[in-house]
Amino acid sequence: MDKRKRNIQMKFYVDETELEQINRRVQLANVTNRGAYLRKMAIDGFLVNVDTADLRAVVKEMNAIGKNINQIARNANTYGIMKQDIATIKTKVDEIWQLLKYTLSNTLSASQ
Repeated sequence: MDKRKRNIQMKFYVDETELEQINRRVQLANVTNRGAYLRKMAIDGFLVNVDTADLRAVVKEMNAIGKNINQIARNANTYGIMKQDIATIKTKVDEIWQLLKYTLSNTLSASQ
């Protein structure tokens, strides 16, 4: 017999309409485990679903900067540093700062 972290089972009954509403809310919360959703709602009364699209954009920009830095390192070793490469890096860093400021301001306003 496996040792469960949660060893107390709870049961309750719902009608078809309530089940549809619960399933719709689980889907809207983007949760794959209905039990986890119901447990979270019963304990906390709310579930926060965070949109991470902005963070994914930051990661994409960071990858682009990493690629640019590698290209600059290769060029610096071969030909010396080019001013155009430095300007590209500055532009990418500015884009990241803008994304971070936007993400942080949205996170702070959502938590208040």
